[in-house]
Amino acid sequence: MLDGNEKPSKPNKAESPPQLKKSRTVITTASDDAGPTTPIFPGPLFPAVRRISTAVASRQWPPPDRRASNAPADHRDFSDRDWVFPSFVVPQNTSKRGKKLASSDSRTAAAHGKLVDASHRIASQSPPAASVPKPEAERKKLKVVPSGAPASSSSELTRLSSRWPGELKRHLLLVVLTFTCILSVTYVFYLRQRVAQLEEWCTEKDIDSNSSFTLFLAEKNPFFFHFANAERRTVALYAVVIILTMPFVLYKHLDYLSQIRNLSKRMKSNKEEVPIKKRIAYMVDVCFSVYPYAKLLALLFATIFLIGFGGLALYAVNKNSFAEALWLSWTFVADSGNHADTEGLGPRIVSVSISSGGMLIFAMMLGLVSDAISEKVDSLRKGKSEVIEMNHILILGWSDKLGSLLKQLAIANKSVGGGVVVILAERDKEEMELDIAKLEFDFMGTSVICRSGSPLILADLKKVSVSKARAIIVLASDENADQSDARALRVVLSLTGVKEGLRGHIVVEMSDLDNEPLVKLVGGELIETVVAHDVIGRLMIQCALQPGLAQIWEDILGFENAEFYIKRWPQLDGLRFENVLISFPDAIPCGIKVAADGGKIILNPDDNYVLKEGDEVLVIAEDDDTYSPCSFPEVCAGSCPKTVEPPKYPEKILFCGWRRDIDDMIMVLEAFLPPGSELWLFNEVPVIERDRKLTDGGLDVSRLENIKLVHKEGNAVIKRHLESLPLETFDSILILADESLEDSVVHSDSRSLATLLLIRDIQSKRLPNKDTKTTSLRLSAFSHSSWIREMQQASDKSIIISEILDSRTRNLVSVSRISDYVLSNELVSMALAMVAEDKQINRVLEELFFEQGNEMCIKPAELYLYDQEELCFYDIMLRGRQRQEIVIGYRLANTERAIINPSPKSERRKWSHDDVFVVISISE
Repeated sequence: MLDGNEKPSKPNKAESPPQLKKSRTVITTASDDAGPTTPIFPGPLFPAVRRISTAVASRQWPPPDRRASNAPADHRDFSDRDWVFPSFVVPQNTSKRGKKLASSDSRTAAAHGKLVDASHRIASQSPPAASVPKPEAERKKLKVVPSGAPASSSSELTRLSSRWPGELKRHLLLVVLTFTCILSVTYVFYLRQRVAQLEEWCTEKDIDSNSSFTLFLAEKNPFFFHFANAERRTVALYAVVIILTMPFVLYKHLDYLSQIRNLSKRMKSNKEEVPIKKRIAYMVDVCFSVYPYAKLLALLFATIFLIGFGGLALYAVNKNSFAEALWLSWTFVADSGNHADTEGLGPRIVSVSISSGGMLIFAMMLGLVSDAISEKVDSLRKGKSEVIEMNHILILGWSDKLGSLLKQLAIANKSVGGGVVVILAERDKEEMELDIAKLEFDFMGTSVICRSGSPLILADLKKVSVSKARAIIVLASDENADQSDARALRVVLSLTGVKEGLRGHIVVEMSDLDNEPLVKLVGGELIETVVAHDVIGRLMIQCALQPGLAQIWEDILGFENAEFYIKRWPQLDGLRFENVLISFPDAIPCGIKVAADGGKIILNPDDNYVLKEGDEVLVIAEDDDTYSPCSFPEVCAGSCPKTVEPPKYPEKILFCGWRRDIDDMIMVLEAFLPPGSELWLFNEVPVIERDRKLTDGGLDVSRLENIKLVHKEGNAVIKRHLESLPLETFDSILILADESLEDSVVHSDSRSLATLLLIRDIQSKRLPNKDTKTTSLRLSAFSHSSWIREMQQASDKSIIISEILDSRTRNLVSVSRISDYVLSNELVSMALAMVAEDKQINRVLEELFFEQGNEMCIKPAELYLYDQEELCFYDIMLRGRQRQEIVIGYRLANTERAIINPSPKSERRKWSHDDVFVVISISE
C-alpha cells in the first residue's frame, strides 16, 4: 500500500487503467503534506473508494493533462488515482427540478454502516502514519458517478458538456459584439446628427458656441444636451435598428436554443431533435398548402409591416410627425419614384430601402395574381369547373363510337336550334376537345362541353349536373366484355346513388348479352340497354340473308333520313288502324302504343284495331315536327296478284373469324334458315376448343336441326388457306371482327379488308365471267381498274358482309363496291342516340332485331303489283295490308339506295317487277 509520503516507482510503461482483478479497497483522503491518511466521506452519505491494483501498470493513467492543477509536486491528488464508488450506489434520477439521489433512507444507513466497518478494518491493517487533517472547507468533494449508469448516456453527456459550452460561448460572444457594434455605430451617427442640428440652431439664434448658455447646459446636465430634445426619435431609431438586426441574429442562432434547452435538461436519450428552422419552414409550408388565402394574408402582413417599419424609420431621421412619416412610407411603397425629392443622407437611405421593399412586394403581388389567374385558367382548361345546364344529354365515358354518336345527336337537335351535350370522361379536356375538332362536322347549333372526371365519383357527376340531364348515355369501355360490363354496372350504381335523383333515363351500352339482366336489376325502370355485340351479330345475319338491308337500317336508325317517332294525336281517336295508315302524307304509321296495356307498343297491329283515348301512334318520319294527320286521300288499292312466295332453299354460309357471341349467331341462323343448310366456320381456333366454347356459351350442337356445322382451321389473311375452301359455292360469306382483335379497331378492320380482297380475288378467277348490260353500266365508272371490275362481277354471284368498325374503312369498301357491309360502331351509335332521344324506341328495336315477332325485310314487287302497273304509294301500302305487312319504302331497279317514307305518296307512277319493297312483316 502506498501512503502519502511515498512516491511510486517509475514503471517502464505508463500506468494502465484500473484492473478489476487482485484489487483491494482503501479509503483515503488527499493532503498537501506527507503523513498518514485518514478516511473521509466526500459526500454526506457515501465515501469515495480507491481501488489499487496489484498488477503491473502497462501505461500511465490517468493522463498528465487530467491531473489536478492545485496538487503539490511531490504528492498526488484524488485525480491521480482511479477513484470509483461502491456498487450499491444506485443511478441518480434526473427531473425538471434538478438532479436528486434516488435511494431510500434505510438503504443509505445500511450502506453507510458497512462502509464505516470496512474503513476501520483497513485502517487497523495499515501502517501508522501521522496525519494532519485539513479544514473541512479545503477538502475536495468528488462527484458521485453511479456504477449502474449506462456508458453511452454518460459519454454523451460528457461529450455535450465538453463541446457545447465552448461553442455557445463563442456564439454568444459574437452576438454580443455584433449588437454592441451596431449600437455604437448607430449612436455615433445619432451624435453627429445632433451636433449638426445644434450648430444649425446656434447659427439661427446667433449664439456663440462658447457662450455662457451653452457652457451652462453642458455643466448643468451633460446628458441633457444629447437626449433631452430627441427622446422619441432616438427610441424610434434604436427600435428600427433592433428590429432590423434581430431577424438575422435569430435566424443565425435559432438552432442553438433547442440545444441549450436539451443540455440544461441533461437528456439521456439519444433521440435526434428536429432543428427549429426546419420546424418553422415546415409549419409555413403546411400553412400555405392547407389554407388557400395564406399567401394573400402573408403579402398583406408584409405590406403593413413595411409601411409601419418604414414610417418609423422616416420618423427617426426626419422632422416630420409620425403620421406624415407613415404616409410618406405608403407613397414610397406604392410608387418607387416618389423618393426622388428626398433630401439628406439618412432620409434618402430610408426612402430607397422602402422603395426597394415596395418593388419587391409589388413583384410578389403580381406573382400571386398571375398564379391565381393561371390556376383558374388551368382549372377551366382541364375541365374542373361546374356545368350549369338543364335538359342536356350527358355522355359518360369515351370510345370510338363517340364521333358518330355526337353527329347523330346534333342532327336530332337541329329542329330545335341545337342542344347541349356534356361529356364526362377520364381524359384530359384538351385532348377530348382536340379529338372532337378533328371530326370536321358541323354540329348545327349543338354545343359540346367536355369535363375531365370519373363517372364513378359522385362529386364529378354533380359537376356535370347529372340530376338535370334529360338522358344519360353510358358508353362501353375499350376493355374486354366482362370488364366493360362490370364498369358499366359500377357507373349505374353511382348514378342510382345521386341524392337529388335523376330526371332522365339511362342508356347503357352493354358488351355481353348475359350481363344485361344484372344491369337492369340494379337500375330498374330507368335503365335502357343496347347490347352492341348482339345487335351487330343479328344485323349481319339479316343483311347476309337479304342484301341491301344494311343501308336501310342505316337510314332508319340515323337521324339524317327517316326514323321512328311516337306521338299522341287526339283527332285520331275512334279511327281504325287501316284509316290511320293513310292519314299521314309525310309519315308512315307502323304501330300503336296502347295506353290501356301499360304503354305496350304493338308493331304491325290488326286493321280493325280502333284507337282509344290515350293511345299513341308509332310512325316513321323525317322529324318530329314534319308530320301531322290530315283528311283521307282518294285511293284505289285493288287486289294483290295471286303470286305465291317462292319456297326457301337450303343455303351455304361461311363465317371467317371467331366472335365472342358466335353461339348466339348460330342460334339466329337456326331460326332463319331452312333445313339442310350448312354453316362453315373458318378461323384459327382449334376444333376441340371451338366445341368447348360453343358448349360454354349454351349451344348444344347436337340439337341443331336446320343447319350443319363444318369446321375448317386456317388463317383468313393467308391466300393458300383460303384457296382450300370452295369460295365460289357459298351463298353468303360473313367476315367477322375476330375476337383477338376486337379491342383494336384499326387492326380488326385491316384484317377484314384483307380477307375481303383475297376472297373476291379468288372468286373472280373461279366464277364464270358473264358481262351483262346492267353490269357494264354499273361498272362503267371503274373501267380503268380491271381487278375491281372482276371483283364486282364476283359480287353479283355471292354476298359478302364485312364487319367494319371504322368509318374510314367503310369508305374504302363502299367506293370499290365489292361488298355489302355493316358499319358496327356507327349503327350502335345510331341506336344509342335514338334510344337517348326516346326510351320507348328501344322496345321497337328489340322486336325488330329479335328472330321472333316482326322483322324488317325486302320483298319483290311481284308480290304487290303487276309489271308496269301504275299505282301510287298509298295503293301499295293498302295492298301490303292485305298480306299483314306495312310497306315503308322501296328501291327501284336502276338505283342502289332504297327510299324510306317516300313523298308525295299520292303521286302515281309505273312499277316494274325488278323493283323491291321494304316492309315490316311477321317472321315466318
